[in-house]
Parts: sequence; structure tokens; C-alpha cells
Amino acid sequence: MYLRANHNQTTFMEKKKAGTILWHDLTVPNATAVSDFYQQVIGWEKTELSLGDYSDYIMQTKEDPDATTVGICHAKGPNAHIPPHWLAHVAVDNLDQSLERTQALGGKVMGDKRKMEEHGWYCLIQDPAGAYLMLWEQV
Repeated sequence: MYLRANHNQTTFMEKKKAGTILWHDLTVPNATAVSDFYQQVIGWEKTELSLGDYSDYIMQTKEDPDATTVGICHAKGPNAHIPPHWLAHVAVDNLDQSLERTQALGGKVMGDKRKMEEHGWYCLIQDPAGAYLMLWEQV
């Protein structure tokens, strides 16, 4: 996810250059069980991220908390329509312009753009081949 978990403190990453892969998310019906699976198989450290009535999970290597972070998320709320797969999140300079280009080039905008507090805007797209990608305009 767009987050880092260090010593039980969750922080957002610094702004990245457009085109940079920020992180990967896995959205599944039971994020608790799947995060336990990856914790055991890979050895990732697991930190809960409270979303109110449930928690998603930030997964990182124990030895390098600055290494790439992944999120394992419940398929609930705005994520309910996302099929189980690893989803890359990529930085863009201008989300609105990227969404317009997506549609002009035969892709689809999947839902409305959403705001992550004061950290930026994001939106899921589908390319003409059917693959999904989350675009992020960081602030």
C-alpha cells in the first residue's frame, strides 16, 4: 500500500515520480486468512490498518521496513467489485488527464476517483486488454 509501518506507526511514503510503481495490493474476500498465509509463506511482518468496522493489512519485510510494502485488503465497500489479484498502484502527474487518456485510448475508468485523506487521489482503470491498474496522483 501507499503506507509504511515502522514500530507500530503507519506513515505515508514521500511523493514519487510519475510512472513509479508505489506498491501492490491484493484484494480478497478474507484478508485476515490470506495475510496469515503470506506471513507464514514469505515471512512478511503484518500490521493491521483499521478501516472502522474491519482491518486490512500492511505487509513488509522484517529486516527492511523501507522495502516495498504490499497491502492485503478485504473485498468490501469500494473494493467489493475488485476480483482477487495483485494490483499495482502507479504514480501519475495528473489523474484527471490520465483518466481522459485511458478512455480516449480504449480503456475504461472503473468507478469514481477517490481521495485518500490529504495524500492524493486515485482511481482504478482497465486497459484495452482487460488488465487493471490503480492510478495515483500524489499531493
